Amino acid sequence: MDVIYARGEASVAQVRVVLPDAPGYSAVRALLRILEEKGHLQHRCENGKYIYMPQQARSEAGKSALRRLVETFFDSSTSKTVAALLAASDAALSNEQLDEMSDMIAQARARRKRHDRH
Repeated sequence: MDVIYARGEASVAQVRVVLPDAPGYSAVRALLRILEEKGHLQHRCENGKYIYMPQQARSEAGKSALRRLVETFFDSSTSKTVAALLAASDAALSNEQLDEMSDMIAQARARRKRHDRH
């Protein structure tokens, strides 16, 4: 999927060129077919080759994947997810990053207060 998102669209051969230690052509083709069956990709035929493209924007796919990850590994808990991310962080967060997160938390609190009033 990374290759398809980076290029916007790609054939099996174009995907293989980018992959380190790429599996055979038929293995890549099978994987792309599976991704298409699962609704992640679509294709069009161009000069006898399938050209694959994403079904949804990368940001939307990321949100969906993150929701599944939070549900599966963190009991649907945002706070457990954030705690795990902070614990797993290899680099110390800068003051700017911490301020940005504080701002996001403040905005979430403000949204919650507006929601609770209605």
